Amino acid sequence: MTVRFEVVDQVARVTIDRPDRMNAVDAATDARLDRIWSEIETRSDIRCVVLTGAGDRAFSAGADMKAANGLSGLEYWGAANPNGFGGIALRQSLTVPVIARVNGLALGGGFEMVLGADIVIASTEARFGLPEARVGRLPLDGGMVALQRLIPRNIAAGLMMTGRMLSAQEAARFGLVNAVVPPDGLDAEVDAWVADILSCAPLSVAAIKDTIRSTAHLNPQEARDLRRPALIAALKSEDSVEGVAAFREKRAPVWRGR
Repeated sequence: MTVRFEVVDQVARVTIDRPDRMNAVDAATDARLDRIWSEIETRSDIRCVVLTGAGDRAFSAGADMKAANGLSGLEYWGAANPNGFGGIALRQSLTVPVIARVNGLALGGGFEMVLGADIVIASTEARFGLPEARVGRLPLDGGMVALQRLIPRNIAAGLMMTGRMLSAQEAARFGLVNAVVPPDGLDAEVDAWVADILSCAPLSVAAIKDTIRSTAHLNPQEARDLRRPALIAALKSEDSVEGVAAFREKRAPVWRGR
């Protein structure tokens, strides 16, 4: 398998396992990733996902150019996955939070997958870039439309129009990365974020993610008043009563996800 997928204690870990190819994504890997995200969407036992690449050199170098399918740029665009690169860059239907564990280079589609995550934890060795213009292509699978919505427009334009890379520290300065840590502290930092997510009510987390993803185009008043199903489910849940009761009783809440 080119992607490892395991679920332990309500946490799914998705690892692109092609370190000899800098975790570049070929057609088989892309299909496997898309199936994994679809499976995660159907499972109630998963409350958080950690996405990363094998080894310590790359999160993912993007599309595997040596395994190209021969499509022209226009043909590739026409056949593009609506969920974006790796089935995650533009995915809107996933309700659980995704943490990108960026252990090295995140280029092209690799960077686009990072843009599809909710939380980004990067090693000090991480680098981000969308170099498609350097080979006469475009960041069609999420980068060209998502990056400018997450960092200042001119910074996004400069990266895409030059193919330059962004360091982990620069990415953090622009608000793209939540934390930057030395390589030997990456797993501990990711685990700390996972633990904090699991300490929260799952339906509350799902409603927050849904609201962030679905209301960015609205003004604050419109967004607040939008009656999203995930929001209603969280407000009507048993967990919303349990959380308050646990606080008053000075005990840890027992979340049931309902």
